[in-house]
Amino acid sequence: MSEDVINANPTVIDVSDLPTRLITKPKKNEFLEDISSLSLSEPELSDMETDEDNEDIDAQEIFDLLATMSDPEHPLTLAQLAIVNLPDIHVKNIENGLSEVLIKITPTITHCSLATLIGLGIRVRLERCLPPRFRIRIFLKEGTHQSENQVNKQLNDKERVAAACENEQLLSVISQMLSTCK
Repeated sequence: MSEDVINANPTVIDVSDLPTRLITKPKKNEFLEDISSLSLSEPELSDMETDEDNEDIDAQEIFDLLATMSDPEHPLTLAQLAIVNLPDIHVKNIENGLSEVLIKITPTITHCSLATLIGLGIRVRLERCLPPRFRIRIFLKEGTHQSENQVNKQLNDKERVAAACENEQLLSVISQMLSTCK
């Protein structure tokens, strides 16, 4: 995290206004009601989740994976800063059982020096969480950054991403970004 914050006053979205499908902790009374409705019998094989059942991963689930990542420069999350937005995430089946996740990120300022690092953090998060059948493409939203083409090329070049992931300093910052993930 740098000492000189360029965009010290970004627009911040309240956490309660973010779209989510994540389950929040129930209140005490809700918990007791939920427990009373549970069956104590063994789950059937059909009730168990397998890797093949992950086909229903959608944009909301991807958003939930990314929303709580912290920004490397601000003490806020990527969703609070509107760097990741649900309408800018697309998941589609391509062929032979493969799926593609396309994410357009919006830097907080047009000359954001950390746009590539944020994109790399997003890629690392998704590669760790999604099954290998997912292909991930990350782009800056059109017109949101002065070096948009260069950053897009870096974020989607396997060799550049692999080299960046070998850099201990970069991995340290990414680990800090991911430490807030739920």
